[in-house]
Amino acid sequence: MRALITGAGGFAGGHLAALCRASGDDVAEVSRGAGVDLLDAGAARAAVAAARPDVVYHLAARAHVGESWKDPASFLSDNVGMTLNVLEAVRAEAPGATVVAVASSEVYGAPAALPVGEDAPLRPQNPYAVSKASADLLAGFYADAHGLRVIRARAFNHSGPGQEPIYAIASFSRQAAEAAERGEDPIAFRTGNPDTRRDYTDVRDVVRAYRLLAERAEPGVYNVCSGTSTSARELLEMLAAAAGAGLDHGVDPALVRAHEVMEVRGAPGRLREATGWRPEIPLEQTLADTVAWWRERIRAGA
Repeated sequence: MRALITGAGGFAGGHLAALCRASGDDVAEVSRGAGVDLLDAGAARAAVAAARPDVVYHLAARAHVGESWKDPASFLSDNVGMTLNVLEAVRAEAPGATVVAVASSEVYGAPAALPVGEDAPLRPQNPYAVSKASADLLAGFYADAHGLRVIRARAFNHSGPGQEPIYAIASFSRQAAEAAERGEDPIAFRTGNPDTRRDYTDVRDVVRAYRLLAERAEPGVYNVCSGTSTSARELLEMLAAAAGAGLDHGVDPALVRAHEVMEVRGAPGRLREATGWRPEIPLEQTLADTVAWWRERIRAGA
């Protein structure tokens, strides 16, 4: 299978490229690091034409919620613009290809009911989420209006080795690794509300879901999630254990949000029915692998 991956230089994109190659796919990578600017419609079309893909995985996006508040215009224009150019390029150069357009559970906003299913209304609550909801709807429009084979994958929280520490689990994992390298025991963490719960999946399981969707699923919308939730407190306990130390956890009132969403948990049933996918990597292993990855980088001086 010939696969074109946008955002292949990113966290999930890098894991997806590795999985596809290990599975025998012919992979073409598109990223700014590889010299392709997807905000240039001509460059996007040339990349698709050169790759002649059977499947296009569109992961390229600006993806940090906090940064989106500082620059909402760029997040909206970039994320929607890149998606538009990729879809137009596929329509012109590879209309028979399957497009896996990766969105985010952020498009749902605060859940009205749990678990969150694919039919829940889109109520994005930050500029990043608005940009991803817009791109998700655009992908659906191209399926309806132009007959493209589009799979809209809405990924919930995912983490693992290689994630930038601007995200919570990666940041806590680095803190645990640094403390372990200094020989600290217990490891001190200060957080906001420790009882909030989120639906976490290992990035390696997430990208396996993307490939299975491309291979087996009919066009439509699919949540990519574990279907279970873990509290922040439980997460920190697992991280300390992964670092081989005890936990010294305290709540910092300055980090407690006034209107915190206490639980987010997705419904993975549609994905499982279509592909047979289930998470294979337990959260404890994800955290242990991530702490080990950070410890290697610290020792290497990276």
